[in-house]
Amino acid sequence: MCNILGIKRSSYYAWLKRPPSERQLNDEKLVKEIKRVHKESYGTYGARRIKAQLDSDGIKCSKNKVSKLMKENNIFSKITRKFKATTYSNHNYNIAPNLLKQDFNVEVSKKAYVWDITYIATEEGWLYLATVIDLFDRCVVGWSMNSTMTRKLVIDAFNSAILKENPEEGFIFHSDRGVQYASYDYQNLLKDNGCIQSMSDFLYGRKFKTRSEARQAVVEYIELFYNSKRLHSSLGYKSPKEYRKSYYDNINEAA
Repeated sequence: MCNILGIKRSSYYAWLKRPPSERQLNDEKLVKEIKRVHKESYGTYGARRIKAQLDSDGIKCSKNKVSKLMKENNIFSKITRKFKATTYSNHNYNIAPNLLKQDFNVEVSKKAYVWDITYIATEEGWLYLATVIDLFDRCVVGWSMNSTMTRKLVIDAFNSAILKENPEEGFIFHSDRGVQYASYDYQNLLKDNGCIQSMSDFLYGRKFKTRSEARQAVVEYIELFYNSKRLHSSLGYKSPKEYRKSYYDNINEAA
């Protein structure tokens, strides 16, 4: 090969033995940090969010650099696989109007909430997860899980959110269009809590061996990552917890 390339054999071996350049060493360090952030995000972060997290950690680099190193090292973000809807929308109950009209930009905390129903595949069967999200900061403020999708599933999630948030009367509740949300006792529950229900569809899924394993993973994801660490572009690449804290800090300073 050396003869073909027209170089001396000694020069080739000297090139092989040369120490890595400063640029190579810096790239190796950066790849380690990229892998760390990617792992901490449960593999959900792409180059943009990894770059934002690295900036927050005091590690300055460009998005193009992160993207390049990710491709070279086969680091890819997971793409959420969407599942068909499992709620039954063809029912005779009243459907609340979509008051948000798909405008999810809310400027006040504890004013508008949205539902997300997820059904999670396990080898034991489906596990259904109902979550309540504050549209202001994307924080998951309430949830419930069950092996069957019933009115109790969503009512339990709603109650956990109300207990934690204690929102003022008149808040907007944007929920799924399934029969669980339009049932008479659920509508009465919403009325008793002074909220106005509107609706939309949010479904996605994951797979686990057992329901118990899925429950543990969901709680861990929500409490240890999503609420406290997961960066949102709509929040200026801040986590829900960080964004909410800044909001109330500003209110306290203005008081």
